[in-house]
Amino acid sequence: LPQARAGIISTVEVLKVMEAFVNEPNYTVWSDLSCNLGILGTLLSHTDFYEDIQVFVRDVFSPIGERLGWDPKPGEGHLDALLRGLVLGKLGKAGHKATLEEARRRFKEHVEGKHVLSADLRSPVYVTVLKHGDSSTLDTMLKLHKQADMQEEKNRIERVLGAISQPELIQKVLTFALSEEVRPQDTVSVIGGVAGGSKQGRKAAWKFVRDNWEELYNRYQGGFLISRLIKV
Repeated sequence: LPQARAGIISTVEVLKVMEAFVNEPNYTVWSDLSCNLGILGTLLSHTDFYEDIQVFVRDVFSPIGERLGWDPKPGEGHLDALLRGLVLGKLGKAGHKATLEEARRRFKEHVEGKHVLSADLRSPVYVTVLKHGDSSTLDTMLKLHKQADMQEEKNRIERVLGAISQPELIQKVLTFALSEEVRPQDTVSVIGGVAGGSKQGRKAAWKFVRDNWEELYNRYQGGFLISRLIKV
């Protein structure tokens, strides 16, 4: 994809190459594909081709998603669990119907305490339900954040809140980022998640940073976190 972004080869050729990897079992390959498709989605988010890319993601990732399933298989290694989380998150975010339905079912059971999600499935499930969720989904997620005993779980939730799509809920997440509920060193992750979550999120996050620049600058005193914030 770097060559495509530089204009050396066409994006169409890159997508044809990506299609050839549908039976690839390697986590690193899928991680690269996911990252590059994410960049492409960002580049196309202001065009009429954005939904076409979501269809492409669903087509490319659904065969391996079906092969991996939702539950670990005997003899699986750590990379298989990572791959499952990556693939289900990608499919869910892209609106793959079966993945969305199963994510919502498992999320409900998790919230009700009937069947707690394993650590490797939480991020993909959270991202999926938020991306296609409403104010009650966000409220539930913020409640989970408040109730979480471990900082690791709080950070996991903070990183995915930006997946929410509606403008008024994006503003709620940005306000939450500067609240006392979030540690100062983790505020950047929440704002960065909003910036990377959608076209609307990117605009809202940049405006939020500009509007709150004095507070953010004073908080980080020109350190590496302010640099990271500008980058995201």
